[in-house]
Order: sequence, then structure tokens, then C-alpha cells
Amino acid sequence: MRLSGTNMFIPFLVAGDPHPDVTIDLALVLQAAGADVIELGVPYSDPLADGPIIQRASARALKQGMTLPDAIKLAGNMRKKGVKIPIIIFTYYNPVLQLGKESFFALAKENRVDGVLIPDLPFEESEPIRRLSAETGLPLISLVAPTSKERIEKIASQAQGFLYCVSSLGVTGVRDTLPEAINEFLAEVKQYSRVPVVVGFGISKSEQVQVLKEHCDGVVVGSALVQKVEELSDRLLQQETKQYALDEFRCYVEQLVAPLQEGADFCNEVRR
Repeated sequence: MRLSGTNMFIPFLVAGDPHPDVTIDLALVLQAAGADVIELGVPYSDPLADGPIIQRASARALKQGMTLPDAIKLAGNMRKKGVKIPIIIFTYYNPVLQLGKESFFALAKENRVDGVLIPDLPFEESEPIRRLSAETGLPLISLVAPTSKERIEKIASQAQGFLYCVSSLGVTGVRDTLPEAINEFLAEVKQYSRVPVVVGFGISKSEQVQVLKEHCDGVVVGSALVQKVEELSDRLLQQETKQYALDEFRCYVEQLVAPLQEGADFCNEVRR
């Protein structure tokens, strides 16, 4: 996976919420709305980095029996249905250990996954995973938070694929404001990174996207999209209302990331 350029939009979806088939439909909508990469989150019973919105989505997906292998195979099904942009598997480390590290990478490769992100795997303990990542050609995406300069430099200088900057310490969630020091943090990370620098955690307004676009190469939007899926869930599951719900989701997405994508006019077409 090689990414370049700026103004990247990287959305996050929970695999299987509200149904695996709907996850594929949502991925296709996101691709049509200009997404550059999709993060496909694997539901987990103890999601340490996730706030209540994604926790609820994970609980819904787990009730349907979604597992790590199922989520990876769902990525393969996305490919068969027409998703062409890179897909990143976002999973916690324990399910990877249970499946087996080698089996995890082999299954991801088989299903045309483009990279992996393991938020609870410390950089300092990631060497075995990094080795498998290199062997299979699937980048291990690193997270970097506003910590010490030395640690930021170490993580950024070895980043693969793209570098995910955590806008603030804590869990994911919709936030009204961005941290005051976010621009300085991003500038510091960009000094050392050889790959695109994107920022996530809490981005939920187009005004935030507008501010951030001048200081990074892209944004990750997670909780805001998952919350919208939750809001549309009943309609997404009914055949007679599904397309209207997908159109509403696309309009919401395009309005949210409008500063990254000049000229998006799908919503205007729908209103006509």
C-alpha cells in the first residue's frame, strides 16, 4: 500500500454493524464519497481505545457472531462487490494471538487486505508483528500520541503506510473542540515521518476538518460515522428503506468532509 498526496479521507466502520451485508454497502458508499482508505474495525469485548459509540457498535456486531476471521473475510467480500480502495484491518491484539499471528497475516493477505492497525500493541513490543508485516507486505500502521519528543521521533521515523496521529489522549468519541496544541503536535510528527500523516480521534465537524487540513495529510473519522450508522440502523436493515438510508449516509459524509473534497454534489442531486 502506497499513499501519497494530501486531503485524504479515511473513514472507520465496525465490521458487521448493523449487518455484514450493510457494512459492504456502507463501504461502497464511502468509496463513492471519496474515501481514500477504509479502516474496518473488528468488534471486541474489551475495546480499550474506543468510546461508548464504537463500544455499542461492537456489542451489536458481536451479538451477530462477528469474529476476527469473519471480519477479514468480509474485507474479501468487499473486494468482490467492488471496493477498490485500500482496506485496513483495525483489531486488538488478543484476537490476533488467539487466531495465531501467522494465520492472521495469511488470512489478511488472502482476502486482499492492505494493512493492519493494532491499537493496544505498544511500539516497543511490536517487533514480531512488524517482521510478519514485512514478510507479507502488509504495513503495520502505527499510532502516535502527544508524548515525548524522543518517542514521537522513534515511531514516526519507522512508520509504514501512513501514520495515525491521535489528536488527544483518551478514547475515541465525538468531540466539540480540538486540543489547543494539535497543530504543534502535527508539525512535530511531520518533521520525522516519511509517510503521510493523518489525524483522528474526535473529528466530527466539517469546521474541524477545515482547520486540520492545513496541518496534516488527511483525517480519520470514526465515531461520528458509526453514530450515524446507529441512527440509520433500522432503515438500513429494511429493504424498502435501505437505499434512502444509504443516500442519507453519503450526504452526511460528504458534508462532514467537504473541506477535503471541493465540488462534491451528490447531496444536491439527491435533493433535486
